[in-house]
Amino acid sequence: MAGILLLLLLAVTSQTSPAAGENPSTFLKSVKPNPMSHLTEKLSHFRFFWHDIVSGPTPSVVNIIKPPSTNKAAPPTMFGAVNMIDDALTEGPEPGSKLLGRAQGFYGIASQEELGLVMAMNFVFSTGKYNGSTLTILGRNPVFEKVREMPVVGGSGLFRFARGYVHASTHTFDGKTGDAVVEYNVYVLHY
Repeated sequence: MAGILLLLLLAVTSQTSPAAGENPSTFLKSVKPNPMSHLTEKLSHFRFFWHDIVSGPTPSVVNIIKPPSTNKAAPPTMFGAVNMIDDALTEGPEPGSKLLGRAQGFYGIASQEELGLVMAMNFVFSTGKYNGSTLTILGRNPVFEKVREMPVVGGSGLFRFARGYVHASTHTFDGKTGDAVVEYNVYVLHY
């Protein structure tokens, strides 16, 4: 039994201890050669529609944090509210249009002066060449401006190391239900 424990201890120690002359820190290591150096970076443009559905039996957005009741700015802007989303991304503005993926993440009302959102979401593609790939958006969305610009801060799959921006324009908004369809034009540099 002692021999097995000694053998396990030696195995663990040999895998976690640096060899002679190696830097004991494994926090940062250079990767050589650069695995992306042989790839050509390209600029792609995607256009699709984002369906933020508040109403009906299966909404795609739910409120997860309500603004504090002591917040005097809450009635006009709802400052402090946070919503979680799983919104359809479609080829056209119609609800039955071809599904391209989902926008998953959250947005919060971050302005006391206007309806200004901070948005953090992944565009998760589910069709064609980009199936399983994602783009990550993080930025400010002043919803009453005609065109809003937000940065693309990264991605996964075919969008690894992606960067770029999106232009969002409201296609339709129903003031009674809160449902919205927004056109997204995405410009992204990727390998």
